[in-house]
Amino acid sequence: MRFEQLEQFVALGNLRHFRQAAEQTQISTSALTRSIQTLEDEIGCELVKRSTRSVRLTEQGEMFLSYCKTTLSELELTKKTIKQSLFGRDQQKLVIGYTSEASSIVPMSCGQFLADYPNIKIEMQLQDEHELTRKLQLGEIDISVYLQTASNVISDIYLPDQLILFVAKHHPLASRDSLRKEELYDFPMYGCFSQSKQVQSMLNEAVEGLNKSSSMKIGNIDQVMDGLKQSNHFAIASIEHANTIAQDPNLVILKTNKDINHEQLVVQTNHHVSRDNHIKHLLSLIETSAKAKTCASNV
Repeated sequence: MRFEQLEQFVALGNLRHFRQAAEQTQISTSALTRSIQTLEDEIGCELVKRSTRSVRLTEQGEMFLSYCKTTLSELELTKKTIKQSLFGRDQQKLVIGYTSEASSIVPMSCGQFLADYPNIKIEMQLQDEHELTRKLQLGEIDISVYLQTASNVISDIYLPDQLILFVAKHHPLASRDSLRKEELYDFPMYGCFSQSKQVQSMLNEAVEGLNKSSSMKIGNIDQVMDGLKQSNHFAIASIEHANTIAQDPNLVILKTNKDINHEQLVVQTNHHVSRDNHIKHLLSLIETSAKAKTCASNV
């Protein structure tokens, strides 16, 4: 078991997506798959429930994820301690990474900061988001700043891109901007067949995740749409039916975490960085610059 395998598992555990985790750790998807399989062989149990586009950790996988994060954190702390014992600690230097989308925020904020703290050296690094995440995790930067597309809705319903939930227009959930899994418990469910085995597999997993596998009614898209209009059911179907559903004035596609997006500023600090007054001041300047940018763009 190698430290790089732990980093790869943490990336998969955080992103819950094989391709994105592979990109973040800079390996191929097939190499990541082999790495996870090797870990499962060494540990002797299944860590990951796989499907084409979604990833779910087993109970043992969640335990191992916590172990990986703790181990990597301790490793980085030990490396820093050794480095400090050899070369001493430079308390007056901050390394800030940011993406090109945040380039109108970070340099300006740092310039204002240096006017107040001229004795502190700042190193700025322009990186992409995945590299920022990696460097922050490894302790190579102190602060990362980037703009991220984030959901406006607060939901614990996470569906693969190929799946949608929908209801009749008169349904109590039809107008909700925020939808949680527990709100679906009181309503029966329809499931729509898919001719794709991969999509059908994802449908089955999603239904299991919503705890509806034992009570769900099954039908084709026409049967499901007609059934919704005459009941308080909700339904799940493949994205291929989205246009048909959207064009029906009596049906509404429910909003989950993937549905409404906006950009928000994400500022993260290395967990070894103490929140001293100068750090708090710099973070406040970044936040203020971001708000000013947002207001200017809305004018």
